[in-house]
Amino acid sequence: MSESTPINQNPQPNEVVKSTSQEVTITEDRNAKTRQLLGMKGASAGETSILKIRLQLMKPITWIPLIWGVVCGAASSGNYTWTLENVLKSALCMLLSGPLLTGYTQTINDYYDREIDAINEPYRPIPSGAISEKQVISQFIVLLLLGYGVAYTLDLWAGHPVPTVLLLSIFGTFIAYIYSAPPLKLKQNGWLGNYALGASYIALPWWAGHALFGELNWKIVILTLFYSLAGLGIAIVNDFKSVEGDRQLGLQSLPVMFGVQTAALICVVMIDLFQGLVAGYLVSIHENLYAAILVLLIIPQITFQDMYFLRDPIANDVKYQASAQPFLVLGMLVTGIALGHAGV
Repeated sequence: MSESTPINQNPQPNEVVKSTSQEVTITEDRNAKTRQLLGMKGASAGETSILKIRLQLMKPITWIPLIWGVVCGAASSGNYTWTLENVLKSALCMLLSGPLLTGYTQTINDYYDREIDAINEPYRPIPSGAISEKQVISQFIVLLLLGYGVAYTLDLWAGHPVPTVLLLSIFGTFIAYIYSAPPLKLKQNGWLGNYALGASYIALPWWAGHALFGELNWKIVILTLFYSLAGLGIAIVNDFKSVEGDRQLGLQSLPVMFGVQTAALICVVMIDLFQGLVAGYLVSIHENLYAAILVLLIIPQITFQDMYFLRDPIANDVKYQASAQPFLVLGMLVTGIALGHAGV
């Protein structure tokens, strides 16, 4: 019989280290590619699929709050019922608010931010050279036209005598344009730009969802614009990743104007204060249970602000958003349900 080669049951330490290192590298590469596709900070460059590059421009991670805003608006109308027709209407409105119009907003923002992204996020599609500027322009024009078509379809479906959803879409895309494009370029001012962003994420999709199932009124408009001041705080979080580029190009973001730590404090105060004031309004209309739930949802946000954001807003911005924002958006839905219940 020939002598068999023994199986090494105990690999050498350097082999274990090498294997572990390879696994970590593979995991990091997957995470970087996922971040790239979703349009998040910490992405990798090198994607060659034009469809994935176009999707990256649209930043799918940013669609979620606007899709949720439609749900909150449907709830605040007080008229939403679980029928197949209403589910299809709301799904089409989510398509409008998320992939189409938010996709348009993010694409045009990347186009006008190509110089600053070359400093802050060189892996983005335009500064990395993964897509041409002509292709980017054609993308945001197509998304804009598709969005207007879907908005008008929703107005016809809802039987609106005035095309409310289309008018809201036109207004929202105008705000998106002046937010990103010169000469106004609202994002050059930390207060105006972040409020425009916060209102776009909270008020605009809320109005669309409410108008689709009810009649949009001034109380809802004013209250959601007030709620958007909490959204201003959320928008400030996005400025910390761009401090160096903003400073070099003269953009007056809040971290540039006030410094990182002061801007972080302003950010969390805005987030907590205006949610608390909305809870106070719910008490004033005798929706005490919903007000109490909203306050309870603010508490974990304060906890994560102390744990992550205030300690290092630049390093922990993504971690903070992932942990705290679910409680903020749940609070929005609680508020929507309360308003619908009260018949506001």
